[in-house]
Amino acid sequence: MTASRTARERVRAELTREIVEIARRQLATEGAGGLSLRAVAREMGMVSSAIYRYFPSRDDLLTTLIIDGYNALGEAVERADAAAPEDDFPGRWAALCHAVRDWALAHPHEYALLYGSPVPGYQAPQDTIGPRVRDLTVFGAILSAAQRAGALTPPATPFEADPALAGEAEASLADLMPGVPGDALLRALSAWTSLYGWVSFEVFGQFKGAFVDLRPAFDHSVRALGAMIGLTRG
Repeated sequence: MTASRTARERVRAELTREIVEIARRQLATEGAGGLSLRAVAREMGMVSSAIYRYFPSRDDLLTTLIIDGYNALGEAVERADAAAPEDDFPGRWAALCHAVRDWALAHPHEYALLYGSPVPGYQAPQDTIGPRVRDLTVFGAILSAAQRAGALTPPATPFEADPALAGEAEASLADLMPGVPGDALLRALSAWTSLYGWVSFEVFGQFKGAFVDLRPAFDHSVRALGAMIGLTRG
């Protein structure tokens, strides 16, 4: 019975992987809103009723794709950070930024699922939260380590932060960025959203005609955002 159950589990796992791969291809041709369990079943040669034993609804399949996407992006960021010297905080920030950009350009349809237009009628469940913050967790670790090392220095002419707003930032980001003061957290939040704003502009073709080569322009943006955060080389 154990051997039989193990064989069934292997078959189920393989079919689940195949369903997810076909759904990932559908993202490229139909977009997230056009994802269809029936279309996936047809491509697999499976009766449509059978696929619901693996994914009870389209939203369950979407959730799997979203979690896989966040985990893949998070793994890319973690690998890039691990490869950088531990005490080179500007270098770690740059490695993180390039990992996000490189992954997004290599997986534009998955990036669009994560950071593009919301899918009508879909509500992401709690299961997505942990994978969603993997990249942000790396960013928080860089900032906290830089703060402990005395290497997180505000720009020469910092924009004065509202104390109440800084307090809110400390309260909401304390777990991810422990020890980082509120004014630095606000600058970090601006840099983080600017990073994803740039990457989204590039992935969705908003920079057409702006630069011959976007890589040097992105490098400049990374350095500028690092300086705003307080991650600069002496």
